[in-house]
Amino acid sequence: MYYSAKNLYDSKVDYSSLIEVATDDRELIRAMAYVIKAETPDEENFFEALGEIGFQVKRKDLKEFRGGNKKGDWDMGIAIDAIKMTDRIDVAVLVTGDGDFRSLVEHLKSEGVQVEVMSFGKSTAGELVEAADVFLNMDKKKDLYLMD
Repeated sequence: MYYSAKNLYDSKVDYSSLIEVATDDRELIRAMAYVIKAETPDEENFFEALGEIGFQVKRKDLKEFRGGNKKGDWDMGIAIDAIKMTDRIDVAVLVTGDGDFRSLVEHLKSEGVQVEVMSFGKSTAGELVEAADVFLNMDKKKDLYLMD
């Protein structure tokens, strides 16, 4: 979401509002933020702010490969964490537009979990929207999710 807000709207996500909308007056079991440590300025402040808002912050180092390629990927970690929680939750809210999560959505639904996806529609894969029980298009109420 960080990069979508930056690239689409030259803005930052209001993560407090995001949690409020995602919970929709339901009991929050756990809010998890998956971050990549890239040793950029102020990233530690950002990670701490997420923790203060109520996110459990999971960190992973940016991997650098021979030839200069870099990769930071949490897809498997997110999927495994979500699957581990299926017997304790009724609703999972995935805040992503990545179509790679379609299989996870389908699995969670097969286990009886309602799956909601929140993301900016402009950067969301169609197959993810189709797979979700509910799609919350953050483009439609971007003033609620973005801050200066």
